[in-house]
Amino acid sequence: MMDTTKPLALVTGVGPGTGASVVRRFAAAGYRVAMLARDAQRLAALEQEIADSIAVPCDVSDPIALEQAVARVGNPGVVVHNAVGGAFGTFRQIDAETLQRNFEINAMALFHLARLTTPAMVEAGKGALIVTGNTASQRGRAAFAGFAPTKAAQRILAESLARDLGPKGVHVAYLIIDAAIDVPWQRTLQPDKPDDFFCSPASIADEVFHLAHQPRDAWSFLAEVRPYNEQW
Repeated sequence: MMDTTKPLALVTGVGPGTGASVVRRFAAAGYRVAMLARDAQRLAALEQEIADSIAVPCDVSDPIALEQAVARVGNPGVVVHNAVGGAFGTFRQIDAETLQRNFEINAMALFHLARLTTPAMVEAGKGALIVTGNTASQRGRAAFAGFAPTKAAQRILAESLARDLGPKGVHVAYLIIDAAIDVPWQRTLQPDKPDDFFCSPASIADEVFHLAHQPRDAWSFLAEVRPYNEQW
């Protein structure tokens, strides 16, 4: 039986890495957690594993589906936008549809999420909207033409939200993850790297949770995490 007295968090992009770890971190701290992602089978398995989690299959790039998902779960006190659309290639190698798709996931879904969830936070005088990003939001490398522009837009949108919502009691923060995240496909790509070359999803989740619970007199907007040996 779901304990509806618990606070509600909503997490997008709940895959096997960062998203699932964020769900576990909030659930362990006494939250109900609504999990949004396209993979219904994965969400169903997580719902069975994690107490007070709610599987909500949803393509966040579809604003109607996103609105229906939020309506289904209610008003979250914390939203974590972790869904990401990515692509590698120069501007000659990628097509316009790829760039548009990534923009819909990274920037427009954040726009819609904010409009759907933060009015209730403003009314309550508290809440948090945390966005997971990366260094692509700060620089446009040649092979990131289908990705970096959308993450840069996401970061600037988050800053606009923070400046608007902060004085109203809602904390918006952008977490730059400058790392290879420790998931199986990254290990396959770089099999000779030591364990501490990778940033664990659990460590990222801890930082997301920390940002969402910073005291009101010491809020961060732009935060960064990276392994100690990352070159930057």
